Amino acid sequence: MPRSFGFLGTYPPTQCGLASFSQALMRSLSTLDSGDTAGIVRVVSRPTGDRPTPTAAVEVVEHLDVHGRDSHLAAATALNTFDLAVVQHEYGIVVAHTVRETPTRHQAQVLRQVAAASDAVVTMTDAAKDRLVRLYDVSPAKVRVIHHGASPRLGVSSPARGRRPMILTWGLLGPGKGIEWAVDGLQRLRDLTPTPEYVVAGQTHPRVLRHAGEAYRNGLAARASAGGVGHLLRFVGTYLDDTALARLVGQADVVVLPYDSREQVTSGVLVEAVAAGKPVVATAFPHAVELLSGGAGRLVAQFDGGAIGDALREILTNPGLARQMSTEAGRLAPSLRWSAVAEQYRSLADTVLAASRRTDGASVSP
Repeated sequence: MPRSFGFLGTYPPTQCGLASFSQALMRSLSTLDSGDTAGIVRVVSRPTGDRPTPTAAVEVVEHLDVHGRDSHLAAATALNTFDLAVVQHEYGIVVAHTVRETPTRHQAQVLRQVAAASDAVVTMTDAAKDRLVRLYDVSPAKVRVIHHGASPRLGVSSPARGRRPMILTWGLLGPGKGIEWAVDGLQRLRDLTPTPEYVVAGQTHPRVLRHAGEAYRNGLAARASAGGVGHLLRFVGTYLDDTALARLVGQADVVVLPYDSREQVTSGVLVEAVAAGKPVVATAFPHAVELLSGGAGRLVAQFDGGAIGDALREILTNPGLARQMSTEAGRLAPSLRWSAVAEQYRSLADTVLAASRRTDGASVSP
């Protein structure tokens, strides 16, 4: 029987990882061959200029204004027209993108209440599931681990020969991304022939841009110049659609994710890099530890530019090692495609709906 999925979350044109996740998963669920449908109640913040518009995508069925009370009833009514809702509904599935190891009291209380009101909770890593069970008192039976997905456009490909090696980081820019440590690591690569190029692709995060402008990007450029590696750094600050991003990722020899946080249990960029068959150098945040420990990349400590540089040098100067990492990444890639991820959500939806029907049937008096 076809299923209908109602999503609650941010959605393009909002620029953030959650919006991209919602759009990709919805489109993978609502394929013609499945017969399933999906719509979203788009979360917006009107005081920041993120206003509903008459040209909103057809899959946006309603808006929820986080700063206004009047829209909550309309949002709930819209969600109740679907069989299931991802995040909350009569039969609810919650997708937990962030599960903190050291939450504030309020953060812990909110997540416990959301989990208790849900029929299932999805995490994208075993580390996040462990935290939910250990710190938030969520039953293990309620938690399902389903990986973040990757676009099929990011197929496994090899960069062209006879050009400068490319090191790549992409995503919305802002403090905490740790790119300054990767810039420091470039000093370990200055003597290579040909010299590599470090491409940092992505616009500055809208919230960062509003409060600090391009201070972070400008600071990275100044840091590179001061360290004598300004000629190795190149920014691509324009918006990249799926096709342009896939082309850029395909040209990369290695992807570096130098994130500062030790809390990060989900990284869409990490999944996309592995799905594209690229060797990865990443700091030891939980998602990277899980996905790369089998040999698809190198893990380094946070805030250590020297360690990042050494790992990059090892990969760039050892083609055999790079091939081994790409082979392992290619082995993992099929399970990371959005089509495979959508199938797991469909399976979970069937389980939740079947349980709810049994409950409803048992509650009916003879």
